[in-house]
Amino acid sequence: MRALMYLLTVLAVMGLAFWAYRENYRTQAQIDEMRAVQDEIARLREDLGVLRAEWAYLNRPERLRDLVDMNFDRLRLGPVQANQFGGARNVDYPDPNAADPDAAPAGPAGALLPPVPSNNRGAPKPRPLRAPSAAADAAAEDAPADAPADAPADAMPSEDDAEPPTDTAITATDAPPE
Repeated sequence: MRALMYLLTVLAVMGLAFWAYRENYRTQAQIDEMRAVQDEIARLREDLGVLRAEWAYLNRPERLRDLVDMNFDRLRLGPVQANQFGGARNVDYPDPNAADPDAAPAGPAGALLPPVPSNNRGAPKPRPLRAPSAAADAAAEDAPADAPADAPADAMPSEDDAEPPTDTAITATDAPPE
């Protein structure tokens, strides 16, 4: 019985020694891997510093000015000035009361939708939509004299086809209606 206890104790010590030996080598391998990763991080940080220095060198104002001067004929670049920036009044905001062109008319011709509250305090006031009869009258006035009378006005091509109608877009040069 004692011999069996000695044998089990020796086997347990040998098993623990083998486990400690394996854990030691695993730990050493992890430490080596960690050092390799830290060395790579240090190398990448050094490369990043070099790239930042190159970027700063290439973006020197005097160098960029010389490049703009050399390529002015091709690029037409000039210095940025304060008057090139606009304000919120220059933005073309969509008309919140404009009818959806795909939707079927819900009421009398030319009626506005209920007002939609807007957070655009600097936006110009929306223009009311023109009644369809007024649009047809305006199109009939623009139609050429030699056009057949039974042809619809919108079927006739005109010079203004390339431009959007004035009642659907509010531009910065238009004054808001009072």
